[in-house]
Amino acid sequence: MVEPAAPVLAKVVLRENLLARRRARPVAERTAAADAVAAALVTGLAGVRTLAAFVPDPTEPGSGRLPDAYAELGARILLPVVPDRGRVMDWGRYTGDLEPGRYGLSHPTGPRLGPTAIGEADAVVVPALAVDRAGIRLGRGGGYYDRALVHARPDVVLVTVVFDDERVDELPREVHDRPVTAVVTPSGGWADLAPRGG
Repeated sequence: MVEPAAPVLAKVVLRENLLARRRARPVAERTAAADAVAAALVTGLAGVRTLAAFVPDPTEPGSGRLPDAYAELGARILLPVVPDRGRVMDWGRYTGDLEPGRYGLSHPTGPRLGPTAIGEADAVVVPALAVDRAGIRLGRGGGYYDRALVHARPDVVLVTVVFDDERVDELPREVHDRPVTAVVTPSGGWADLAPRGG
């Protein structure tokens, strides 16, 4: 059981360990994972009209395949734009072109749609370093998605993508954490999670 008094410190330690493991993964494993998660996401997101997603960095599952694989959905794709200053993400429509942004993350070229554009999405693919059986995800600690998800619809499908060994029994939880409703892993594919109140 995670001590409720120390979730922030527990998250810091977990992040360091998980990031080190991701950096150590062989390229072949990352490539195979990217193909598997892209296929599972396209299948699981079939019928979505507007999707908010992200562009994986080289260590994340899906790197090299996402967001291009989403073209198969025929949906409107929104990708985050991390601002040069501040911690409130903007959104842009993905039309096939990306440019480098803050922290070395790629974002779409073209007009910005504002922080509330995520509210138009039927589904949101959110990044994570780990996710537990209740759908609590561990992000990188910047709080960008915690702020962004405030604008998401209550009924939105929230799905995260992690490597197989990043599905864990329990993660530290804070009051602002919004559980995801599904998780995709390279070996397990799409798995729906039971919603958890609170």
